[in-house]
Amino acid sequence: MRTTDESPDRGTDDGPTSLQSFAVLLRRMNGEFNRIAHDFAHAQGLHPTDMQALVAILDADRGEDGRAMTPGRLREQLDLTSGAVTACLDRLERAGHIRRVRDSGDRRVVHLHYAAAAKHVARDFFKPLAAGTEAARRQFADDELRVVIRFLQAMNEELAQLRRADPGA
Repeated sequence: MRTTDESPDRGTDDGPTSLQSFAVLLRRMNGEFNRIAHDFAHAQGLHPTDMQALVAILDADRGEDGRAMTPGRLREQLDLTSGAVTACLDRLERAGHIRRVRDSGDRRVVHLHYAAAAKHVARDFFKPLAAGTEAARRQFADDELRVVIRFLQAMNEELAQLRRADPGA
């Protein structure tokens, strides 16, 4: 298995594994995800920032990094002012998408959770996307999917490093 710059078309501008090909495919996928998220936001009367907040809260609820989402973490993650985060959370709470829960050990700390009823609404809306994702996954063997996962993890880490290196970007 090749894992370095051994691929004969990596240096070309138009090969199937070229940087250009990856950039085009990633932009297309990102555009489609954004369109679907925008449709959900519109159907729910939410702002695009609200959708970003919901995804961040959902991912934190799933325990991927072991830390509960707080308004402060959300502010940092979305690069918003405290006032903008408060307005966003107020909208999401009024719409029934999130719950704010005070920490039992330190009442000053507020944890943000995706509301169970809202998860069902989102699950129903995104069911076709889940089915499409599963259909695409079924086209690949497990060892191929592990490579895809490694790529996506590496890509996410690179993007996170860019954000940390230039917080104004």
